[in-house]
Amino acid sequence: MTLRLAIPNKGRLSERSIEILKLAGLEIENGDERRLYANVKRQDLAVMFLRAQDIVKFVHKGAVDVGITGLDLVLESGLDVVIPYELNFGRCRLSVAVPENMDVSRPEDLPDGLVVATSFPNMTRKYFEKLGKKVEIASIAGAAEITPHLGVADIIVDLVSSGSTLKMNHLKELAVIAESQAVVIANRKAYDSHEQQVQEIISAMLSVTEAENKKYLMADVPKSSLDEVKRTFPGIAGPTIMNIIGRDDVVAVHVVISKSDAFDAINKLKRMGATGILLVPIDRMVP
Repeated sequence: MTLRLAIPNKGRLSERSIEILKLAGLEIENGDERRLYANVKRQDLAVMFLRAQDIVKFVHKGAVDVGITGLDLVLESGLDVVIPYELNFGRCRLSVAVPENMDVSRPEDLPDGLVVATSFPNMTRKYFEKLGKKVEIASIAGAAEITPHLGVADIIVDLVSSGSTLKMNHLKELAVIAESQAVVIANRKAYDSHEQQVQEIISAMLSVTEAENKKYLMADVPKSSLDEVKRTFPGIAGPTIMNIIGRDDVVAVHVVISKSDAFDAINKLKRMGATGILLVPIDRMVP
């Protein structure tokens, strides 16, 4: 059976999804042309390019088997889909933001009767109902940040990454409704009946995202420092130690480290007397 995978047709999620598939060895035929439909070379897999907000609906109905989209869109839809994995990119948060000159520090301090502009009416409504606040929801397609200045709304609920766009529009973040990131979603029936095939695709993608935060470190280390090496670099299953032909005093040490630890790791090795230190990227890391 050809598995049908939906990915966003534009934006950062689209570009990142295509990049991950390629790095995982899943090459989309004519993928750069952003066709509505494309096959994956040498695999029983087809890719559909859909609007990110429509992917949840298509997966729910079974029109496609698996999709990549934002968790915020899944939560907003309220539809029943399986979320087997988070992909650790596209991180953002759905937040309440108010004008900087509004004298409130908590959402509980907001008065009733405010107009809230948002592209997430369902989540916004539930949030304010839970707070016991009466608000009017103004559903918009985008550019929520400008609505308070235009008099269309008093406050907004929108996705926030760094917060720079809010600052540019003289808004301040008041509360976070939900955290979001890119997720894999699956049709419940398709996931139950083709779990192995779905898992293989997901595993390939995760092997890329996991590897991006890691580095492969290699060095020639004096044998007298091996105990210190083992304490310093536990790695995935401990460092790999290999003999070097013609050398009885030095061994080759290979270990996987976090990218953020690279600077300290190299300096520690140098202090141990290590030479020939190499730090290389990892394309995929399959546990």
